[in-house]
Amino acid sequence: MSSQNFDGDKGGGAGQLGPGSVRDVPPPPGEQIPLPEGLDYDKLPEAVREELEGSDPEVIDIRSGAAGSGVNRCPKCGASETKPLSSGELMCMFCRHKWTTERVEEKYGLGEGIDKLVGIVRGAGAADIEDAGDSAHIVTFKCIGCGAEVAINTENSMSARCHWCRHVLSVNEQIANGAVPDAVLPFRISKEDAIRRIRQFAGRRSFFALKAFKKEFTPENVLGVFLPYMIVDANAAAEVQGEGEIETASYTEGEGNNKTTYYDADVYAVERKVKFLVDDLPIEASSQRSNFDRKANTNNIINTILPFDTENAVAWDASYLAGYSSEKRDLNIDGMMPVLEDQLLSIARSEVLHTLREYDRGVRWDREHLDLKGSRWVVMYLPVWLYSYHQKKGRERGLLHYIAVNGRTGETMGSIPIQTWKLLLAALTLGTVLEGAAIWLIAMFGG
Repeated sequence: MSSQNFDGDKGGGAGQLGPGSVRDVPPPPGEQIPLPEGLDYDKLPEAVREELEGSDPEVIDIRSGAAGSGVNRCPKCGASETKPLSSGELMCMFCRHKWTTERVEEKYGLGEGIDKLVGIVRGAGAADIEDAGDSAHIVTFKCIGCGAEVAINTENSMSARCHWCRHVLSVNEQIANGAVPDAVLPFRISKEDAIRRIRQFAGRRSFFALKAFKKEFTPENVLGVFLPYMIVDANAAAEVQGEGEIETASYTEGEGNNKTTYYDADVYAVERKVKFLVDDLPIEASSQRSNFDRKANTNNIINTILPFDTENAVAWDASYLAGYSSEKRDLNIDGMMPVLEDQLLSIARSEVLHTLREYDRGVRWDREHLDLKGSRWVVMYLPVWLYSYHQKKGRERGLLHYIAVNGRTGETMGSIPIQTWKLLLAALTLGTVLEGAAIWLIAMFGG
């Protein structure tokens, strides 16, 4: 993710997005928007009429070349059984032919034109998920190899094998409800390497770990999982307003443990405007993974292994999922827009930090306004090695701990269940040592 900032005009109010924004999606062609009684459409301001008449989001069909039969075949011999390699290539299991898929960023120019984005541009895979009831994730294919019918549960897998002729079937164009990604970033880190990293991570923290965890720890059970993300480019502007303080004096009153320090400061009204571009910002597209309930799971761990080299992603091909698990996207763009806005405002605050150094007592922002001029959304599967451990807590539901390894860079982070008494003992011991050292220093060098 990268950004560029420069001074600009005042942006719109918070949430006041431009034409084509997800907050104000236009109705289907021919459908009229009901206006409040007594309001004359012809007398509305031109900007409002343009918003009401805004066109549908522009769609980039990255998956247009995918096989419509549900079978991904070797380009040399036509066999359907392929294997993903750590090099990012696919290998045919029959003729051993190896090939690579073209990077989507190069083919579709996804890293370009961010400064010209207006409204919503999205990949075909970013279409809204249609609610088809409890069985929406079950898809049945008729195998073109032998004619057998094979069901795929797309809730946890995007490929399956015909149980009669062993043709590898995959979800490509069959799902029209936005469940199929636009792109996939293949694994580069092997399972053996991931096991080594997880074992090393847990080993360094074994002293404080629960006995049950150390006894049951089996890193060989790590799973390779493709997690769904929205990769977002944004053309945005923001305005922040608040108060900044510059210290002018400080003085202390009282004696011993009752000392209180007071500060005098000049207070200034502070306002900053910034325009910036964001390239490849990842946002979780699974409600399960974006649920940061710290009492039930440690999903936030997965965010700590970012970033991914998303510029090397290839067009969606289910062959890359062979041997791995996967999760299906269940969040739509409109539901993810508040998260994007929050992150963009965070970026805006960061972009103006270098202009606030004179305010040595800090700046408090009271008002923030974001003007999202345009955005581009692409659904991408990102590779993660995931080890989980369920910590039981009596009759409570317990806590699910994760150790995650970035499937591209090897970056590893996790949560280990600890013995609290050991941690407290270590803290008390360290405090005693530090206190003893301070007393010795005072005795040696004076107070």
